[in-house]
Amino acid sequence: YDYLGDWTDREGNTNIEPDLLCTWLKKRGVEDALVTRALHILEKTAGDTSKSLYDRNRTVYDLLRYGVKVKPDVGENMQTIWVIDWKRPEKNDFAIAEEVTVLGADAKAHGKRPDIVFYVNGIALGVLELKRSTVSVAEGIRQNLDNQKKVFIEPFFSTMQWIMAGNDTEGLRYGTIETKEKYYLAWKEQSAIENPLDRALSQICNKTRFLELIHDFIVFDAGVKKLCRHNQYFGVRAAQENVRQGEGGIIWHTQGSGKSLTMVWLTKWIRENVKDARV
Repeated sequence: YDYLGDWTDREGNTNIEPDLLCTWLKKRGVEDALVTRALHILEKTAGDTSKSLYDRNRTVYDLLRYGVKVKPDVGENMQTIWVIDWKRPEKNDFAIAEEVTVLGADAKAHGKRPDIVFYVNGIALGVLELKRSTVSVAEGIRQNLDNQKKVFIEPFFSTMQWIMAGNDTEGLRYGTIETKEKYYLAWKEQSAIENPLDRALSQICNKTRFLELIHDFIVFDAGVKKLCRHNQYFGVRAAQENVRQGEGGIIWHTQGSGKSLTMVWLTKWIRENVKDARV
Protein backbone atom coordinates (compact mmCIF):
# COMPACT_ATOMS: atom_id res chain seq x y z
CA TYR A 1 0.00 0.00 0.00
CA ASP A 2 1.19 3.51 -0.77
CA TYR A 3 1.29 5.90 2.17
CA LEU A 4 -0.72 9.06 1.54
CA GLY A 5 0.38 10.70 4.77
CA ASP A 6 -1.10 12.15 7.93
CA TRP A 7 -4.29 13.93 6.90
CA THR A 8 -5.02 15.64 10.21
CA ASP A 9 -4.68 19.12 8.73
CA ARG A 10 -5.55 18.31 5.12
CA GLU A 11 -8.74 19.99 3.97
CA GLY A 12 -11.54 18.36 2.03
CA ASN A 13 -10.93 14.74 3.01
CA THR A 14 -13.70 12.55 1.63
CA ASN A 15 -14.55 8.93 0.91
CA ILE A 16 -14.02 9.50 -2.81
CA GLU A 17 -10.79 11.34 -3.57
CA PRO A 18 -11.39 12.76 -7.09
CA ASP A 19 -7.74 13.33 -8.00
CA LEU A 20 -6.73 9.77 -7.11
CA LEU A 21 -9.67 8.16 -8.91
CA CYS A 22 -9.42 10.34 -12.02
CA THR A 23 -5.68 9.72 -12.27
CA TRP A 24 -6.24 5.95 -12.11
CA LEU A 25 -9.03 5.99 -14.71
CA LYS A 26 -7.06 8.16 -17.14
CA LYS A 27 -4.04 5.90 -16.68
CA ARG A 28 -6.25 3.10 -17.95
CA GLY A 29 -7.17 5.06 -21.05
CA VAL A 30 -10.66 6.24 -20.08
CA GLU A 31 -11.63 9.42 -21.92
CA ASP A 32 -11.81 12.63 -19.89
CA ALA A 33 -15.54 13.10 -20.53
CA LEU A 34 -16.33 9.58 -19.35
CA VAL A 35 -14.12 10.02 -16.29
CA THR A 36 -16.02 13.18 -15.36
CA ARG A 37 -19.41 11.51 -15.80
CA ALA A 38 -18.46 8.37 -13.89
CA LEU A 39 -17.07 10.44 -11.02
CA HIS A 40 -20.24 12.55 -10.94
CA ILE A 41 -22.49 9.48 -10.72
CA LEU A 42 -20.37 7.89 -8.00
CA GLU A 43 -20.16 11.07 -5.91
CA LYS A 44 -23.87 11.82 -6.33
CA THR A 45 -24.80 8.28 -5.26
CA ALA A 46 -22.44 8.26 -2.27
CA GLY A 47 -23.61 11.70 -1.16
CA ASP A 48 -27.35 11.13 -1.44
CA THR A 49 -28.35 11.81 2.15
CA SER A 50 -32.05 11.45 1.29
CA LYS A 51 -31.44 7.70 1.52
CA SER A 52 -30.49 5.68 4.58
CA LEU A 53 -26.85 4.72 5.04
CA TYR A 54 -27.75 1.11 4.22
CA ASP A 55 -29.48 1.98 0.94
CA ARG A 56 -26.77 4.44 -0.07
CA ASN A 57 -24.04 1.92 0.71
CA ARG A 58 -25.82 -0.80 -1.23
CA THR A 59 -26.20 1.40 -4.31
CA VAL A 60 -22.53 2.42 -4.14
CA TYR A 61 -21.56 -1.24 -3.78
CA ASP A 62 -23.43 -2.06 -6.99
CA LEU A 63 -21.50 0.67 -8.82
CA LEU A 64 -18.21 -0.67 -7.48
CA ARG A 65 -18.99 -4.30 -8.28
CA TYR A 66 -20.82 -3.99 -11.60
CA GLY A 67 -19.31 -0.79 -12.94
CA VAL A 68 -20.65 2.72 -13.51
CA LYS A 69 -22.92 2.99 -16.56
CA VAL A 70 -22.36 6.22 -18.48
CA LYS A 71 -23.56 7.51 -21.83
CA PRO A 72 -20.75 9.20 -23.83
CA ASP A 73 -23.18 11.44 -25.70
CA VAL A 74 -26.79 11.76 -26.77
CA GLY A 75 -27.80 8.85 -28.96
CA GLU A 76 -24.76 6.75 -28.07
CA ASN A 77 -24.80 3.44 -26.26
CA MET A 78 -24.08 3.13 -22.57
CA GLN A 79 -20.54 2.25 -21.55
CA THR A 80 -19.44 0.59 -18.34
CA ILE A 81 -16.64 2.36 -16.50
CA TRP A 82 -14.90 0.11 -14.01
CA VAL A 83 -13.63 2.06 -11.01
CA ILE A 84 -12.00 -1.12 -9.63
CA ASP A 85 -10.24 -3.80 -11.67
CA TRP A 86 -11.59 -6.90 -9.95
CA LYS A 87 -9.97 -9.37 -12.34
CA ARG A 88 -6.45 -7.97 -11.93
CA PRO A 89 -6.03 -6.76 -8.35
CA GLU A 90 -2.43 -5.71 -8.94
CA LYS A 91 -3.61 -3.10 -11.46
CA ASN A 92 -5.38 -1.08 -8.75
CA ASP A 93 -3.84 1.66 -6.63
CA PHE A 94 -3.93 0.67 -2.95
CA ALA A 95 -3.16 3.34 -0.38
CA ILE A 96 -3.64 4.26 3.26
CA ALA A 97 -3.92 7.59 5.03
CA GLU A 98 -3.77 8.11 8.78
CA GLU A 99 -5.58 10.54 11.05
CA VAL A 100 -8.08 11.41 8.32
CA THR A 101 -10.00 14.47 9.50
CA VAL A 102 -13.56 14.37 8.19
CA LEU A 103 -15.95 17.28 8.68
CA GLY A 104 -19.49 16.72 9.90
CA ALA A 105 -22.14 16.44 7.22
CA ASP A 106 -23.84 19.69 8.24
CA ALA A 107 -23.69 22.51 10.77
CA LYS A 108 -25.20 20.30 13.47
CA ALA A 109 -22.76 17.43 12.94
CA HIS A 110 -19.34 17.10 14.52
CA GLY A 111 -16.19 16.12 12.64
CA LYS A 112 -14.22 12.97 13.41
CA ARG A 113 -10.77 11.61 12.64
CA PRO A 114 -10.57 7.88 11.78
CA ASP A 115 -7.13 6.43 12.57
CA ILE A 116 -6.46 4.68 9.25
CA VAL A 117 -8.46 4.70 6.02
CA PHE A 118 -7.85 2.20 3.21
CA TYR A 119 -8.28 3.59 -0.29
CA VAL A 120 -8.49 1.67 -3.56
CA ASN A 121 -8.18 3.99 -6.55
CA GLY A 122 -9.10 6.87 -4.26
CA ILE A 123 -12.28 5.21 -2.95
CA ALA A 124 -12.40 4.57 0.81
CA LEU A 125 -13.23 0.88 1.25
CA GLY A 126 -11.91 0.21 4.74
CA VAL A 127 -11.35 1.98 8.04
CA LEU A 128 -9.37 0.90 11.09
CA GLU A 129 -9.49 2.25 14.63
CA LEU A 130 -6.34 1.38 16.57
CA LYS A 131 -6.10 1.23 20.34
CA ARG A 132 -3.22 0.87 22.76
CA SER A 133 -2.70 -2.64 24.08
CA THR A 134 -4.13 -1.55 27.44
CA VAL A 135 -7.38 -0.27 25.87
CA SER A 136 -10.05 -2.78 24.84
CA VAL A 137 -10.80 -3.34 21.16
CA ALA A 138 -14.42 -2.79 22.15
CA GLU A 139 -13.58 0.90 22.53
CA GLY A 140 -12.50 1.02 18.91
CA ILE A 141 -15.67 -0.77 17.81
CA ARG A 142 -17.82 1.75 19.69
CA GLN A 143 -15.85 4.57 18.12
CA ASN A 144 -16.63 3.14 14.67
CA LEU A 145 -20.31 2.93 15.57
CA ASP A 146 -20.35 6.50 16.88
CA ASN A 147 -18.67 7.76 13.72
CA GLN A 148 -21.53 6.30 11.66
CA LYS A 149 -24.14 8.39 13.46
CA LYS A 150 -25.73 11.36 11.71
CA VAL A 151 -24.40 13.71 14.40
CA PHE A 152 -20.87 12.79 13.31
CA ILE A 153 -19.61 11.61 9.89
CA GLU A 154 -22.24 9.15 8.64
CA PRO A 155 -21.87 10.15 4.94
CA PHE A 156 -18.19 9.12 5.01
CA PHE A 157 -19.30 5.50 5.42
CA SER A 158 -21.38 5.30 2.24
CA THR A 159 -18.46 3.65 0.40
CA MET A 160 -17.17 1.56 3.32
CA GLN A 161 -16.97 -2.22 3.07
CA TRP A 162 -14.72 -3.36 5.95
CA ILE A 163 -14.82 -1.53 9.28
CA MET A 164 -12.18 -2.69 11.74
CA ALA A 165 -10.81 -2.11 15.22
CA GLY A 166 -7.78 -3.63 16.87
CA ASN A 167 -4.88 -3.58 19.30
CA ASP A 168 -1.70 -5.59 19.83
CA THR A 169 -3.09 -7.85 22.55
CA GLU A 170 -6.61 -8.74 21.38
CA GLY A 171 -5.89 -8.54 17.66
CA LEU A 172 -8.47 -7.41 15.12
CA ARG A 173 -12.26 -7.37 15.02
CA TYR A 174 -14.19 -6.54 11.88
CA GLY A 175 -17.68 -5.70 10.70
CA THR A 176 -19.26 -3.45 8.13
CA ILE A 177 -21.69 -0.53 8.21
CA GLU A 178 -24.10 -0.62 11.15
CA THR A 179 -22.76 -3.95 12.42
CA LYS A 180 -23.65 -4.16 16.11
CA GLU A 181 -20.78 -4.54 18.55
CA LYS A 182 -21.68 -8.12 19.49
CA TYR A 183 -21.50 -9.19 15.83
CA TYR A 184 -17.97 -7.96 15.14
CA LEU A 185 -15.87 -10.95 14.09
CA ALA A 186 -12.32 -12.24 14.54
CA TRP A 187 -10.44 -13.71 11.57
CA LYS A 188 -8.76 -17.03 12.40
CA GLU A 189 -6.09 -18.42 10.10
CA GLN A 190 -2.74 -20.05 10.73
CA SER A 191 0.31 -17.86 10.27
CA ALA A 192 3.90 -17.54 11.42
CA ILE A 193 3.24 -13.92 12.42
CA GLU A 194 2.99 -13.79 16.21
CA ASN A 195 1.44 -10.36 16.76
CA PRO A 196 -2.35 -10.96 16.47
CA LEU A 197 -3.08 -7.55 14.96
CA ASP A 198 -0.32 -7.76 12.36
CA ARG A 199 -1.35 -11.33 11.55
CA ALA A 200 -4.99 -10.47 10.88
CA LEU A 201 -4.16 -7.35 8.86
CA SER A 202 -1.68 -9.25 6.69
CA GLN A 203 -4.34 -11.86 5.97
CA ILE A 204 -7.38 -9.66 5.41
CA CYS A 205 -5.71 -6.68 3.75
CA ASN A 206 -3.59 -8.65 1.32
CA LYS A 207 -4.49 -6.82 -1.90
CA THR A 208 -5.90 -9.80 -3.78
CA ARG A 209 -7.83 -11.14 -0.81
CA PHE A 210 -9.16 -7.74 0.24
CA LEU A 211 -10.79 -7.26 -3.16
CA GLU A 212 -11.98 -10.87 -3.23
CA LEU A 213 -13.63 -10.47 0.18
CA ILE A 214 -15.43 -7.37 -1.08
CA HIS A 215 -16.38 -8.78 -4.49
CA ASP A 216 -17.44 -12.31 -3.52
CA PHE A 217 -18.24 -12.31 0.20
CA ILE A 218 -20.64 -9.47 0.97
CA VAL A 219 -24.41 -9.74 1.12
CA PHE A 220 -27.18 -7.22 1.77
CA ASP A 221 -29.76 -9.24 3.67
CA ALA A 222 -33.12 -7.61 4.46
CA GLY A 223 -31.67 -4.35 5.73
CA VAL A 224 -28.49 -5.82 7.20
CA LYS A 225 -25.15 -5.82 5.42
CA LYS A 226 -23.04 -8.87 6.26
CA LEU A 227 -19.45 -10.00 5.76
CA CYS A 228 -18.16 -13.55 5.79
CA ARG A 229 -16.49 -15.40 8.64
CA HIS A 230 -13.19 -17.13 8.04
CA ASN A 231 -14.82 -20.59 7.96
CA GLN A 232 -17.28 -19.44 5.29
CA TYR A 233 -14.49 -17.97 3.19
CA PHE A 234 -12.34 -21.10 3.26
CA GLY A 235 -15.34 -23.39 2.79
CA VAL A 236 -16.46 -21.53 -0.32
CA ARG A 237 -12.90 -21.37 -1.66
CA ALA A 238 -12.50 -25.14 -1.29
CA ALA A 239 -15.86 -25.72 -2.95
CA GLN A 240 -14.90 -23.44 -5.84
CA GLU A 241 -11.86 -25.60 -6.52
CA ASN A 242 -13.99 -28.75 -6.58
CA VAL A 243 -16.47 -27.10 -8.94
CA ARG A 244 -13.65 -26.10 -11.29
CA GLN A 245 -12.56 -29.74 -11.41
CA GLY A 246 -16.09 -30.98 -11.98
CA GLU A 247 -16.27 -32.66 -8.61
CA GLY A 248 -18.86 -32.62 -5.83
CA GLY A 249 -18.24 -32.45 -2.11
CA ILE A 250 -19.61 -31.82 1.36
CA ILE A 251 -19.09 -28.77 3.56
CA TRP A 252 -19.47 -29.76 7.20
CA HIS A 253 -21.19 -27.16 9.37
CA THR A 254 -21.95 -26.88 13.04
CA GLN A 255 -25.14 -25.18 14.22
CA GLY A 256 -24.96 -21.41 13.85
CA SER A 257 -21.86 -21.43 11.65
CA GLY A 258 -23.56 -19.61 8.80
CA LYS A 259 -24.39 -22.34 6.30
CA SER A 260 -27.17 -20.34 4.61
CA LEU A 261 -24.82 -17.50 3.69
CA THR A 262 -22.13 -19.98 2.67
CA MET A 263 -24.62 -21.37 0.15
CA VAL A 264 -25.55 -17.87 -1.02
CA TRP A 265 -21.92 -16.91 -1.72
CA LEU A 266 -21.08 -20.22 -3.41
CA THR A 267 -24.23 -20.10 -5.55
CA LYS A 268 -23.49 -16.53 -6.61
CA TRP A 269 -19.95 -17.50 -7.59
CA ILE A 270 -21.15 -20.52 -9.58
CA ARG A 271 -23.70 -18.44 -11.48
CA GLU A 272 -21.04 -15.89 -12.42
CA ASN A 273 -18.17 -18.24 -13.18
CA VAL A 274 -19.56 -21.55 -14.47
CA LYS A 275 -21.05 -21.57 -17.95
CA ASP A 276 -24.59 -22.95 -18.20
CA ALA A 277 -24.69 -23.49 -14.44
CA ARG A 278 -27.98 -24.93 -13.22
CA VAL A 279 -28.40 -23.40 -9.79
